[in-house]
Amino acid sequence: MAIVDVTVIPVGTQTPSVSSYVADIQKVLKQYEDKGEIRFQLTPMNTIIEGDLPKLFEVIQAMHEVPFEKGLARVCTNIRIDDRRDKVRRMEDKVERVKGMLEE
Repeated sequence: MAIVDVTVIPVGTQTPSVSSYVADIQKVLKQYEDKGEIRFQLTPMNTIIEGDLPKLFEVIQAMHEVPFEKGLARVCTNIRIDDRRDKVRRMEDKVERVKGMLEE
C-alpha cells in the first residue's frame, strides 16, 4: 500500500480562490473511497491518499482532470509517493509512530 501527497493547482482561474476546485476533487475522491478503493485526507495545503499504487495513479488522473472539466486550459499537479513494501501501514500509523517517539 502506498501513500501519496497530491496537490492540484488550477491555473488561470477567475479569482484567487480555488476552494470550488478542491471541493469537486474531494467529491471524486469520495466516490473512490465509497467503493473501498482508497482512503484520503484533506489538509489545508494538499490531499493525502492511500491505496494500491496502480489505483492511486488512476485516482490522481481523475483529480487532475477536474479543473479541465470546469473549463480551465491549464492544470499543474504535484505528486509525492511513499511506497514502502516491507510493511503495510496507514497514514495514521506514520503520525502515531512519531507522536510516540515524542512522548518517550
